[in-house]
Amino acid sequence: MARLAIHRNLLSDFASLQKPVQERVSEVFSKFENATHAGLHLEKVNKARDDRIRTIRIDKYWRGVVLAPESGDTYTLLKVLGHDEAYKWAERRRVSVNGATGRIEIRDAEAIDSSLPQLARMAESAPERLFDGVSDADMERLGVDEETLRFARALTDPVQLEASKGFLPQVQWEVLYGLATGMSADEVWEEMSASITGERIDPDDLDAAVQRSPDRVVLVDGPDELMAVFARPFDLWRVYLHPMQQQVAQARYRGPARVTGGPGTGKTVVALHRARTLAERGEGRVLVTTFTSTLADSLSAGLKLLADDTRTAEALENVTVEHVDRLAHRVFREVHGQPTLLRPERERKMWSEIAERLGVPFGPGFLGEEWRQVVIAQDISDAEGYLGAKRTGRGRRLGATQKARVWQAMFEFERALEKEGLWTHETVCAEAAHILAEKDDKPFRHIVVDEAQDLSAEKWRLLRAAVPEDHDDLFIAGDTHQRIYQHRISLRDMGIAVAGRSTRLRINYRTTADILAWSLELLHGEAIDDMDGGLETIAGCRSEVRGLAPRTTGYPDRAAELRGVVATVREWLDSDILPGEIGIAARSNRLVKEVSDALQAAGVPATALSSGHTDAERVSVGTMHRMKGLEFRCLAVAGVDAGQVPAAAAVTPEGEDPGAHAADLLRERCLLFVACTRARELLSVSWQGDPSPFLPESR
Repeated sequence: MARLAIHRNLLSDFASLQKPVQERVSEVFSKFENATHAGLHLEKVNKARDDRIRTIRIDKYWRGVVLAPESGDTYTLLKVLGHDEAYKWAERRRVSVNGATGRIEIRDAEAIDSSLPQLARMAESAPERLFDGVSDADMERLGVDEETLRFARALTDPVQLEASKGFLPQVQWEVLYGLATGMSADEVWEEMSASITGERIDPDDLDAAVQRSPDRVVLVDGPDELMAVFARPFDLWRVYLHPMQQQVAQARYRGPARVTGGPGTGKTVVALHRARTLAERGEGRVLVTTFTSTLADSLSAGLKLLADDTRTAEALENVTVEHVDRLAHRVFREVHGQPTLLRPERERKMWSEIAERLGVPFGPGFLGEEWRQVVIAQDISDAEGYLGAKRTGRGRRLGATQKARVWQAMFEFERALEKEGLWTHETVCAEAAHILAEKDDKPFRHIVVDEAQDLSAEKWRLLRAAVPEDHDDLFIAGDTHQRIYQHRISLRDMGIAVAGRSTRLRINYRTTADILAWSLELLHGEAIDDMDGGLETIAGCRSEVRGLAPRTTGYPDRAAELRGVVATVREWLDSDILPGEIGIAARSNRLVKEVSDALQAAGVPATALSSGHTDAERVSVGTMHRMKGLEFRCLAVAGVDAGQVPAAAAVTPEGEDPGAHAADLLRERCLLFVACTRARELLSVSWQGDPSPFLPESR
């Protein structure tokens, strides 16, 4: 019986087909595997460079392009195109099996053949060629075949290599790209290691190659699964794994493990697959957690996409998804009941009253942060502990006498909380950690943490106490370049050792190289910690997709900027970009409302993000914080002027606390970085008056 596989590129195109065509494609291929002689449905392409590429009739105009193996029964649907376009596409392509990975790959053979003579002539007069320092043996070891090698040997400029991305086999192009950026053959081999097969490879066995290519094709078991795939093509490929990601997600670790990487490198995808892997092993309950309810909802939705069969769905019933504060409050309520929470305005008043009564020469902002960042973070309970505590990053130095007076203020604050029966989210979490630390029977066997950079110390102590110390206990995904809250911790200080079990992802799958490079300039020269006693780097983080450079525009006033934002959105909509594919980010809720009102007044459907959920029929407008975890085909970041970014209210005055001031500025810079890297294809950044000092243009 014929079995159908669907190539990733087809799924990327499918959503853009008109609905009647989608329905006809689904109808034709739902019947495909039931044919006894599937080949009877397929037509040969007269001038094809590869006799195994055939076409199948969808209707009078549309044709499917199918790879029909000479042996085996797996047929791969490659494209759905108009009649003439389908035949032209089929005539130009050739399918092969990669010599290193054993996986299927497709090349535009005609484009290679037609461009090679001109490249060779240009190379004759060049002083050196792009890959002079790489031997043929290393090329072969890395899976570069003879045809691609001939092409590579004619290249003299990286621009030529970038231009060839659309027609060379993808994995071979990635190998050449890595070598061209200065990586050694051994470094490229290490990066490929997860996808290299140890099997003997038959270059003519396409059926086996398809089976080895879960990152390129999805195998369909029956009409129901086919319909499900066609119904959510974008969702399916949002959770596919690159071989390196797959290796990280499925590995066995002797203790806590961590995956890091720049924006769009797939850390959340890896975290979801890690949770699935742990659940399927059946060793005990799995917690998937993060720092907000919105992100927890997104993780829960992502896990549902992975429940693609009955066995996996049953395994995922042992997975709990909830954000850390919810876990803390649940544990707290089981012992103490519902807590009465201290309101922010009441807290500030309490600090002011205590400081005035004790004559402490520090404001409520400094005292509150000292309490959170030192006392709560290090679980300090007495004066001796505070006097000997590390205050790394706090900025303002305190002498012994000053520390004693500050401790007295914090002691009075905690005594007031106890007297009035009040709790904060931090003290609820700290108490929950103490409760679980005393229990031998932990609530979870494994914990998977996403967006780990934004968890505070007391949350880490809670998570450490919620799972026994054992193999595969904690799996941590995060990027400190995307930290949008104040918290800075050392995993080692939390009793979480990840040395030797940490992997960095480098390839950005979301953002174009142009947007990524511009966004990285926002953080240029900033020292960012790695949560483990060192400095983090995203050197080597790259995107292999070229696009347009971000558009940056200044306006004389806010009204003019709002008109400019509306014009930009209309331009995108007129380019057949759907409203749901457009996002607009701003620093403040007030500016979000102004942008949303301006769009509505111009007849553009828009919605203000309130919970992180988008509407396919409307342009999404939200604060930079709300953009966390989202992505858009086109994104406008508005109000990036000196009066908005950094937000004055979010930055501690330097005179009050120099350390907090510097940390606040870095956090605001990272917040802008997060917002800009939500864009996949097009990014527009605008401001009124003076631009933000964070922008590259203002340096």
